[in-house]
Amino acid sequence: MRRVVRGVIGFAGFLLVWELFSRSGVVREEFLPPPTTVFARLAVLLTEPPFVADVVATVLAWLIAVVIASAIAVPLGLLLGSVPSVAAASRALVEFLRPIPSVALIPLVIVLLGVGPETKITLAVYASLWPLLFNTIYAMSEIDPVQVDTARAFGLSRSRILWTVQLPHAAPFVMTGVRISASIALILVISTELLAGGSGGLGQVIFDAGAGGGRMDIVLSATLVAGVIGFLGNAALEKVQRRWLGWDDQIDAGR
Repeated sequence: MRRVVRGVIGFAGFLLVWELFSRSGVVREEFLPPPTTVFARLAVLLTEPPFVADVVATVLAWLIAVVIASAIAVPLGLLLGSVPSVAAASRALVEFLRPIPSVALIPLVIVLLGVGPETKITLAVYASLWPLLFNTIYAMSEIDPVQVDTARAFGLSRSRILWTVQLPHAAPFVMTGVRISASIALILVISTELLAGGSGGLGQVIFDAGAGGGRMDIVLSATLVAGVIGFLGNAALEKVQRRWLGWDDQIDAGR
């Protein structure tokens, strides 16, 4: 509860500073509208079906990207983390692909897939794949060999060891990777909507409002919605991690 109160106080302080700065005359209000103006505009936007549809388009693309990235990265990370020969054979390819910025691939993906939702989902999957993959590989490499050897001594099969020893150990690291990847996926979805357009979403709203009439109140309203989506998504994943994995609770109890 104390943590929540502190968070609310910090956010309220941020809004107060923003309000005072916007109304101080240092910056024209049409360039940086105060939060009272932005929240008033946001309340209006949330009653407009086109804006709500754009929010839904962004959220759906984000969720699909996170699910696909998890379905690819977790099994691949388990494989690379548990089979050294496969990890060695794929290391050069992984290290080559990982640093490539996803936004640099926008023209190529548009040529291949068009400007529909598939483009932003593909780019978000590509960007969010790597943190989850490396978290899973790291988790597998940090398992105490004594635990695995003990399981083998009791005659457990490789699949049984994976489910009863390796996965329980790796799960907290994997969930942390999911949380990081979810944030990256949301950034890429909105960035692709903004740069490529054609499929709607909050990024398209931000681009149209900023380029058309310079409506910074709409730009900041859409940005706030994106922040709320990311915050709620991370809070939900954190709650899942605390509820079913208990990693954070064990750490807190040891302090």
